[in-house]
Amino acid sequence: MTLPMGTSADARDRSVAVLPVGSFEQHGTFLPLATDTVIAMTVAAAVAAAYPVLLLPPVTISCSHEHAAWPGTVSISAPTLHAIVRDVAESLRRQGVDRLAVVNGHGGNYVLGNVVQEASARGERMALFPTEVDWLAARAAGGVETGPDTDMHAGEFETSLLLHAHPELVPEDYAAHDERADERDRFLTLGLAAYTRSGVVGRPSLATAEKGAGALAHLVTAFADVLAALDQGPTRDR
Repeated sequence: MTLPMGTSADARDRSVAVLPVGSFEQHGTFLPLATDTVIAMTVAAAVAAAYPVLLLPPVTISCSHEHAAWPGTVSISAPTLHAIVRDVAESLRRQGVDRLAVVNGHGGNYVLGNVVQEASARGERMALFPTEVDWLAARAAGGVETGPDTDMHAGEFETSLLLHAHPELVPEDYAAHDERADERDRFLTLGLAAYTRSGVVGRPSLATAEKGAGALAHLVTAFADVLAALDQGPTRDR
């Protein structure tokens, strides 16, 4: 994974920008702390290869407070992440780029939904991708066997995406790191450490590169709907 290396010439005539948002948090003892950032960049780069959009560098630290019990996890506050995305969008508008798709790789970034809703209420053009529906459809397209309740973190889905796009980041013993923690009723209050010893919630042993490839291909196709929504813009009272 590399940062976008385009020049100002490459950014001309782009009306849609794509901002990957990841995290820096534990993914068990076998996947990188930067896993969510890698996934967000992988999706965003694949989208940028398929559509005429401006690919931005990623936000690499976000809202990972639920993982604070593990070494290496670093977080910023929800208001800070909100401000970063809003400032990026405003800077882009001054450049004439009036549409922004935020590609989120970390499920704990709940505030991004609020950022997009508030922007739309102001008449700005912003989208969050993938949505929960997009992720579910990508899982199905890739043939992922476990659902998001079982496969929440560092499991089959995330490991499959990395095996496809960045196999060098997945160690040979990835199949030895399964841990189930399906019941997490007080997760927001207690944090993830109350439910999993390793930090993993899922079955990476089921991961394959083929599943990751199928899921990623679906997400690239689904992004066409995001572009259509951004072209339409928010509905205003008349």
